[in-house]
Amino acid sequence: MVRKIEGPARIPVPGGKLIDEHIGRVSSGDDGISIAHMTAPPGWEEPPQRPQFTEYTVVLRGMVMVEHAEGTTEVAAGQSVVTSPGEKVRYSAGPEGAEYIAVCLPAFSAESAGRD
Repeated sequence: MVRKIEGPARIPVPGGKLIDEHIGRVSSGDDGISIAHMTAPPGWEEPPQRPQFTEYTVVLRGMVMVEHAEGTTEVAAGQSVVTSPGEKVRYSAGPEGAEYIAVCLPAFSAESAGRD
């Protein structure tokens, strides 16, 4: 079956980050995958989390920093990063902010994010 999604659902979050979910629990009712376009302002950061999903991140503009047990990984425009379920991570944006696509398997939910 073909399903057309008319547009993303804007998911409100603190700190000035914009989440436009194109596919996922909120926008399309899919719980197996979420695909979102994110825009984070310079210096944005979120609390540490231990998600129950694999997250695939493709950076389109700026830089995303991922803090994890082994240190901090800087992911620049044109690069990607994959985080595994159960791994404690903390995302933040570089000095120019960041624009990126995030794909979560299974779909992102506030409950499955495991935020501190």
